[in-house]
Parts: sequence; C-alpha cells; structure tokens
Amino acid sequence: MAEARFSEADRQFMDHALRLGRRNLGRVAPNPSVGCVLVKDGVIVGRGVTQPGGRPHGETTALAHAGEAARGATAYVTLEPCSHFGRTGPCSDALARAGVTRVVCAIGDPDPRVRGRGFTMLRAYGITVDTGLFEAESGLDHRGHFNRVRLGRPFVQMKMALSEDGFVAGEGGRRVQISGPHAQAQVHMMRAMADAIMIGAGTALADDPELTCRLPGMADRSPVRIVIDSQLRLPLTSKLVQTAADVPTWVLSTVGAPPEAERALRAAGCQVMLVRRHADGRLDLGEAMRLIAVRGITRVLAETGPALAAGLMDADLADEVVLVRSPNTLGHGLAGLPTPLSPRFQLAETRPAGADMFETYRR
Repeated sequence: MAEARFSEADRQFMDHALRLGRRNLGRVAPNPSVGCVLVKDGVIVGRGVTQPGGRPHGETTALAHAGEAARGATAYVTLEPCSHFGRTGPCSDALARAGVTRVVCAIGDPDPRVRGRGFTMLRAYGITVDTGLFEAESGLDHRGHFNRVRLGRPFVQMKMALSEDGFVAGEGGRRVQISGPHAQAQVHMMRAMADAIMIGAGTALADDPELTCRLPGMADRSPVRIVIDSQLRLPLTSKLVQTAADVPTWVLSTVGAPPEAERALRAAGCQVMLVRRHADGRLDLGEAMRLIAVRGITRVLAETGPALAAGLMDADLADEVVLVRSPNTLGHGLAGLPTPLSPRFQLAETRPAGADMFETYRR
C-alpha cells in the first residue's frame, strides 16, 4: 500500500492538518480549504488553514505562525501547494524560502495551473516530497474544488429527512418536524460547511424557511441561499426575500419568467439569474449548476423536497445523498425518494444523531 511508507507520526500530523482544513469548509470559496501543519523535531511549530475569502492560503498562514521555526521543518499539507502567481506568490515557493526541508501532501491538485507543478517546484528546490497519505480522506474534503475544476460544477450534497414510514412532509405537503434536535443541529453544521444551500420553489412556498445556520455563535457561517424557481413564484413577503439584504439570496429561474416578478425580486435585494428551460418547462439544472460554479460556488447543500430531488437525480447532478431517518411515523403525507436511490450510489456511512439516523450514500 502507498501509505505503508509513512510513520505513525506522519499519520497523526496529517490527520491534524485534515481537521484544520475542515474548519473553514464553506468559508473560502472559490478556493479549497487547505490545512497545513509544520513540524520540527516532533513538535508542531506552525499551523494554518485557508482563511475566509480564500486568502491567505493554509501554507502561508502556517508559515506566518511558525516564523523562523519553519526552517528545517516538515510541512503536512492536505492539497498540493500552488505553483502559480495570483494575488500572492506560489505556496511552493514560500515553503522553500522559509527553509522547509520535507513536504508530506495528501493529494495532488487537478487545477491546470498546478497539476503536479507544485511538487516539481518543491523538488527543484531540493525539498523531499512524499504524497498519498490519507489521499481518500483528502479527496472527500476537497470534492467541491475538484468538481469545479474537472466538471465545471459544484459538489452537490443532497439532504432529505424521512419518517419511519417513508414520508418527507405531512398530508398535502404540510410542513412537519420529522427529525429531532440532535439531527437538526447536525444539519445546521452541514449548512455551515456549504458555500450555498439550495431548495426548490415548492419548499420555499410550503415552509417559508430562513435557510440560515442557527448554531450558537455561527450565524456568520450562513451560506448563500439559492431557490430554484422556474416561474418566479417566491413571494416578496417570504423570509428569504425579507432578509436578502443580510444573507445573499439567489433566485435561479428560466428565460421567459414573468419580468415584473424579476424586477420586484431584484429591487428587494435578491440576485435573479436566468437559464434555459426544457421543453416541459423545467429549469435546466445542469446549466444552473455551471452558472453558480462560475460565480465561485464549490459546495452545495440541497435540502430537497421530492421534486428537486428527482430533478437532481435525473440530471445526474447529485454526488452525495444524506437521508436523515426518523423513528417517528406520519401515517400519511408526501412520499420521499425510494431507497436504495440508484445503482450509482452506495451506502458509505451511518451514524446516529439522538433518536435519528444519518445514512450517507456516495457515488
């Protein structure tokens, strides 16, 4: 196995770097959230993570923390250090100039501006480079960045709460609380780690949600809110529109949607984006995903009702599906997705949250 050459200390420090990187998921778009730990003589002398807004990078932050102690250190980095000049110089160059002698990296960066050049630059400086430690784990953490680079769209995590008897809402689509408080807290953490949270117009009309992160002290982690609304039915009195000045709110609709509704939503502070529609009138979700990726979104949490869930599945846009299963029964209501979802998905993880159970399916 590729990881066999790494020591137990290597594993511990890379695990620490991965945990650092996860802290700022949802805050650094369009950049990846990279964790970096600098170690000398078995002691951590510097650590960092990509900062909100995407700058400075994790390596730069860790080097600033370490100062002169970086000379002779080993850097544990969750993604290949950049090799190109942007608003700042390359991290590969910064690591070398700081006197780092070894770099342990989890995974390469598919960005065509990097794609192995970071490793080449480091080795040209005489730095030892070892790659592939916790590659699978890092690949999961950086899925948003990888999708945007490789596919031109964000990573889409689809979440749906299901009662024990398989319903997602009350009779006639009436909103009911299916999952318990522990599960709700977990969902809010999922929101905090997303660049955007997406719902369909049906959910917006039925639930009138706020779509914010309501964990204590984490209100500033609320992501961009996106409503898929082909006919621009979102009311101006809705919570989403009323708070659009405080939390970015994007409404994705179709060319030909009512222009007066578009003007009213824009005047209320929403950003309205129009994409083409299919012959049946449905919004082209693939084009919508490409559009928001161009605008910097890398990670989308889709809190779906059946219609949006079916649309994402039909368009082959869902990368991960999280089912929150409740032991409670509704007896009657609005049915959800059947499981198993599709042969493309396999159950990857189950974990309890109070009385509820999270089931995570991945491609």
